[in-house]
Amino acid sequence: MKLSRKRILLFTVIFLFLIGLIFTAVYLKSLTDYKKAVRETAFRNIDIPDITDGVYVGEYDVDFVYAKVEVMVQNGAITNIDILEHKNGRGKPAEVIVDRIMEEQKIDVDTVSGATNSSVVIKKAVENALTGEK
Repeated sequence: MKLSRKRILLFTVIFLFLIGLIFTAVYLKSLTDYKKAVRETAFRNIDIPDITDGVYVGEYDVDFVYAKVEVMVQNGAITNIDILEHKNGRGKPAEVIVDRIMEEQKIDVDTVSGATNSSVVIKKAVENALTGEK
């Protein structure tokens, strides 16, 4: 029994369509989980003057956005923050958030407009550096 070319083509198109639906569903689930992780990111109130002088490394990953930072503390103040890695999509403008953190000497500063998710991830990476959490 031979299948006609039209039937083979039809089955192929249906198969590819179903594969596309599966990949789309997986992607949308990942995107939903990412947005939820950013939305639920909470910050602790860290007393910067109580942090021992030193250089601390921290990271934070919410799948679509990742940051790894190095934070220098001297004389009870954050004196430098280097962004070692930042997987960000379109969130590169958020990298100025480290200047805000150093200016205000606190982690929970206002996010960068248009780069909110990356701002949150970078801030949490700084917090994780100072608290030793992952």
